Amino acid sequence: MKSILLKTLINAAAIWVAAWIVDGITLSGDDWQSKTITVVAVALIFGVVNFLIKPLVKLFSLPLFVLTLGLITFVINALMLWLTSWASDKLDLDFHVDGFWAALLGALIISVVSWGLNLALGDDD
Repeated sequence: MKSILLKTLINAAAIWVAAWIVDGITLSGDDWQSKTITVVAVALIFGVVNFLIKPLVKLFSLPLFVLTLGLITFVINALMLWLTSWASDKLDLDFHVDGFWAALLGALIISVVSWGLNLALGDDD
């Protein structure tokens, strides 16, 4: 349970950094408390999307992994972030990703920040 909570908080921090850096990613709210609740909820959605949907997408795109030497991973991560944005809109959360290029850059930033925080906090998984 501690690991799931830690991973959710790391994803929340990474999503917040991506929303801060990338112009096409919007995290809106009245104050920092509502933004915090929103980004944690978005991180939970992002975790569920990555747990349930990403493995299926990777399985069906296996030939593209071989053909692109794994670079398709960036595109899949962008699509998962874009899908998270869509799900957040359906749940009336104040998180939105405007287009594929913002999703691609945001997914790259989320990956780097998550990797750095996992490295710094010593996640054993």
